[in-house]
Parts: sequence; C-alpha cells; structure tokens
Amino acid sequence: MNAYKTRLEEMLATLTEELTGIGIHDPQNPTNWIAVPEKDDTNDADENLAADNVEEWNERTALVAELETRYNNITAALARIETETFGTCEVCSAEIEPARLDANPAARTCIAHREEII
Repeated sequence: MNAYKTRLEEMLATLTEELTGIGIHDPQNPTNWIAVPEKDDTNDADENLAADNVEEWNERTALVAELETRYNNITAALARIETETFGTCEVCSAEIEPARLDANPAARTCIAHREEII
C-alpha cells in the first residue's frame, strides 16, 4: 500500500505543477481548476491575434479539464488509502486487480467495470 501511496503522491505533485502552469484552483470548489490565458491579449484589435487567443484558450481549457480529472482521481485514491478502501471497485466492491493498480494506481474500478466510471 505504501508503494501506491508514494506513487500517487509523486503523480499528484507533478500534476499540480502542470495545472498551476495553465490554470488556477477554483477558490469556491477545490475539485475544480480554471484555465487562465497565457497572456492577456483579449482586447487585441487584430482579428487574427484575437482568433489565435480564442484558439489557445480553448486548447488550455481542454487540457485543464483532462488534467483536472486525473488530479481528482489521484486525490480520491489517496483519500481511499486513508479510509482503507483503496483497491476496491466502486461498482462491484471486488478487489481491483494488482496489475490494474500497477498500471494506474488511481483506478477506481476493476477491469470488468473500467468503462463504467470515467
């Protein structure tokens, strides 16, 4: 269990660093991250630059959403370690296969139910 906890904490540190480079924590919802623009050129008069800014914003928002899901799964896995429910499938309550946890220590389900929770 300690090996999984160590890996999860390392993954969380890396992910937090990635997220803080492109977003901020929502002060009203600790499970939510908000993308921030790389540069504040929102009032640019040049239509091409404005379009580039919108495209960049959309890319950053999509990336934040993906990383946020991983972040929340890792923090949930760490919480399950503390409550001693780590390694139990959230769908059927069976033990999550060690190979699955080795591949993804934040896994929430066994292999049979991997498609049921995103």
